[in-house]
Amino acid sequence: MDVNMNQQAQKPSVGLAVTSMVLGIVALVLSCCVPYLPVILALLAVVLGGVSLAKKKGGKGMAVAGLVCGIIGLIPAIFYIAAGGAILSAIGLM
Repeated sequence: MDVNMNQQAQKPSVGLAVTSMVLGIVALVLSCCVPYLPVILALLAVVLGGVSLAKKKGGKGMAVAGLVCGIIGLIPAIFYIAAGGAILSAIGLM
């Protein structure tokens, strides 16, 4: 039993990296459809991916994927929010 417990203790934690990757992918997929949620998800993905890389835990590839998807997901989401604000301002609703 001690050998099994030692193997679990030595296994690097990849929870932050997996969470970052999942949030980044969801933000990227939703960035063209939903106005505000992808911004929050992408920011969380970038922060969690950065923390995971800084702690040098396991799952470096997933953390990088979360960072990249989060950053790419931010671009269209912010563009659509800005365009929506400009349209609403132009028609006099803001």
